[in-house]
Amino acid sequence: MKKILIALAMLAAVQVADAQVKSPDAAAKAVTKAEAAAKDPKKATKVATWTKLAQSYMDAYNAPAGNAWVGASKQELMLLMGAEKPIRTEDVVLADTPYVKEVYANKEFYFGQNGVLSIIVVTKPVVEDALAKALEAYKQAHAVDVKLTKTKDIKTALSLINQKYTTDAYTAYQFGDLAGASKLFAKAAEAAATEPLAQLDTNSIYNAGFTAWLAKDYETAKKYFEECLSHEYYYENGEVYSKLSDIYSNLGDAEKSVKALEEGFTKFPQSQSILIGLINYYLSNNENPERLFELIALAKKNEPDNASLYYVEGNIYAELRKADSEKAKEYEDKAAASYDLCSSINPAYEFGHIGKGVLYYNIAIELQEKASDPTLSYKAWEQMNKLFAEYLKKAVEPFETAYNISKDDTLKVNIANFLKEIYYRFYDEGPEWKAGYDKYNTVVKTGQPL
Repeated sequence: MKKILIALAMLAAVQVADAQVKSPDAAAKAVTKAEAAAKDPKKATKVATWTKLAQSYMDAYNAPAGNAWVGASKQELMLLMGAEKPIRTEDVVLADTPYVKEVYANKEFYFGQNGVLSIIVVTKPVVEDALAKALEAYKQAHAVDVKLTKTKDIKTALSLINQKYTTDAYTAYQFGDLAGASKLFAKAAEAAATEPLAQLDTNSIYNAGFTAWLAKDYETAKKYFEECLSHEYYYENGEVYSKLSDIYSNLGDAEKSVKALEEGFTKFPQSQSILIGLINYYLSNNENPERLFELIALAKKNEPDNASLYYVEGNIYAELRKADSEKAKEYEDKAAASYDLCSSINPAYEFGHIGKGVLYYNIAIELQEKASDPTLSYKAWEQMNKLFAEYLKKAVEPFETAYNISKDDTLKVNIANFLKEIYYRFYDEGPEWKAGYDKYNTVVKTGQPL
């Protein structure tokens, strides 16, 4: 959940205090007056009538929160709000994050642990669906603005509506209202796409699909993820293809499911989620996994010197090794060979070495688990432990090579964690093992590569 939250938080608009915020009563009266003007046939032809109506809805939307804004401290809000005091205060947790909740007659404030206002929830709106009504009014304003005198102002207003919908969508997500979040993200995209702003908000389109997918509303999720593809928006490592494959599968369309993965694989061969999806498909459907290597071969043809493709090939063999015990040794050797080719093509590409290290490390762990079987004979147990030690030691060289050539500190710390565990296992076998453990343990503890 936290990972998702971070991804969405990056897209949430930062709120600022709105100038000249009206009281709820004043905002309600302004809406009534503006709506009456819009119903007048003569006034309805004027752009000012519709911009005033739209602004009245925006004022109504902002009124309950008053002068409060996300990012304000409690001290700042105390000065702005004057005599307005919360009815009650309570500690709450949203999406694993603790907040202090202040409840007012028409709103709720959620403060983070740093005392800063993080979320505003209006519980008693002045006008229902005020943003949607403002959006429609601005559409009408643009329609009657034949001389385009208010184009700049309308564009600015539409951009603001897009931001407020995004913030509301994020809030809905925090509260676990996935369906509501999806609808709000869709409205954010609609606001951005509205003339004269006419901008493509692919982040909101993706999030509309993503939150619908989380809610298991697969038809809605399909709509927005397919829209992402139509705009050539794939998200990180082609994630849209993985999501669409899952959606098609849940909707009972196996053909489209695998087609989405294969199409995604041709564009993002390094994507682990797409790769695992393909492997699982072929294995679960008892189909020939050689199709995976056909796809890899096509990618190699286009990019013969792309070392990452050989890394991917190694990953395929490594996954097949786990799935086919009869051919495990064959796939192990092929995986190692692919990782070696990856490293030879680009010696500075650490993932070939990492892949080989992980391959041997995982085999060692599997052997250790087998050796724990109480029904094993002593001879079999002894053989298992011998192989365990051999594979664990075989992982050292590729891991250390990867550690030495990598320029990514986070990755180096992760590699060090593997090496720390290995060196600890052989701690008593000699000073070199003790020194290795001390070195990599320090890296892991400090988070700083030596």
